[in-house]
Amino acid sequence: MDQTIYCNIDQRGIATVTLNRPATRNAIDEVMISELTAHLIALQQDSQIRAVILQATGHCFCSGADLNWMKRGASADADLNFEDAIQLATLLRTLDRLPVPTIARVHGPALGIGLGIISCCDLAICTENAWFMIPETRLGLIPAIVGPYIINRIGSNAARRYFLTAEKFNSVVAQQIGLMNEQHQDNEHMDAHIEHWLSEIGKNSPHALSATKRLITSVNHRAIDDAMISDTAHRIAHIRTHEEAQEGLNAYLEQRAPYWQTQINSQ
Repeated sequence: MDQTIYCNIDQRGIATVTLNRPATRNAIDEVMISELTAHLIALQQDSQIRAVILQATGHCFCSGADLNWMKRGASADADLNFEDAIQLATLLRTLDRLPVPTIARVHGPALGIGLGIISCCDLAICTENAWFMIPETRLGLIPAIVGPYIINRIGSNAARRYFLTAEKFNSVVAQQIGLMNEQHQDNEHMDAHIEHWLSEIGKNSPHALSATKRLITSVNHRAIDDAMISDTAHRIAHIRTHEEAQEGLNAYLEQRAPYWQTQINSQ
């Protein structure tokens, strides 16, 4: 069986995870879910990783759910379908909660689960020829597992439109509604912008980046009440005592680069 996921880590600690089922346009099945989840968990536990890029081989980023997997689900009982759904939900939650910045590098079409994967990444960039679709309702289904992440990404107004119409939309619209942060004319320009992002990320404290991701998850869609004020006050009080915060302040006062920038630049 061909390997469905490749993972390479460079000397900077940048992990590139590649969906590798080009013959099926990188359609997602239970094997791919299992392999991708395993790779992400391994990266989650590696303290040397500074960022993760998620990309794909072939001409399509991800065509959604694999047809054979869907056929098996159609003939299975509710319990087996529930287990499949939990496995997909676990994958998306693992990606969404990775402690390092994640970048979706989208070079072609993305449908269904593909949009869920993109929505779980912190940053997303695509080429001008990319297009997008959430086709579940045309199949008599609902985007239940990917829905929360896509709605968080593009908002309920855009979700109502593209969930209910299942119409295609292009890279310009994807950027307008917030699915994409950037869209560029070709792979070369897209990769140059990714390198810009990585350069900026490399200037920041790894511990602060992880803590910031947890902060965003914690405060999203919550009322700014006494509980939140107390929570955020505890977070800043705690992080101020961390060694990287001390190093960052000292480096600023001494007008030098903190050690994490030195390490990145010396690779």
